[in-house]
Amino acid sequence: MNPNPAGSPPHHPAGGPSPYPAPPGYDTRHPSQPPAPAAAAPRGKAATVLLLVSTVLVGLMAGLFFAFDVSVMPGLAAGDERTYVTAMQAFNKAIDGNGLFGTAFVIALLASAASAVVEFRKGRRGVAVWVAAAAVAYLVVLMITFSVNIPLNNELAAAGDAAKMTDFSVVDKFKGTWVATNIVRTLLCTVALTALSRALILYGRATR
Repeated sequence: MNPNPAGSPPHHPAGGPSPYPAPPGYDTRHPSQPPAPAAAAPRGKAATVLLLVSTVLVGLMAGLFFAFDVSVMPGLAAGDERTYVTAMQAFNKAIDGNGLFGTAFVIALLASAASAVVEFRKGRRGVAVWVAAAAVAYLVVLMITFSVNIPLNNELAAAGDAAKMTDFSVVDKFKGTWVATNIVRTLLCTVALTALSRALILYGRATR
């Protein structure tokens, strides 16, 4: 017969103090009281907002780049070069002059970086690592944009009226370099979005 049934405090057969340690979490002062559950980390409003904003904005950027990959650029490539230039000039002008796009494009990085810092300080290290990974991936997107895509956009704009153009070498750059780097931007944004999605799952578990 088991002298120490499950749930009973450890005791010595002779009635004295037990030579065996009490189970983890067992309160020897109040044997009938169950161990208290571990407290969840606090769910700060600012931390929640930052993580959600980061995820939404990065998702929007991924969708924009993906749309160019699968529809805009292939569609333009199927037409003549003058149409290609005219359309891309119009697209770039519309995007460059859109304050909402510019704000979202930059805030996506700032919100991700800020979220990583907040999560690290709150002690949610697993969440912070995934958010930081997303911020790094998106930072590379910005670096590619400012070093490759924007200069090509400016070169295309400087070409002037497509109806008067005679040198269409810039179109070859778009069909090669611009299109390739845009695919890279799409992939990096997708990586960042995946990392932020994982961070949201871990955040929910940590603050449940």
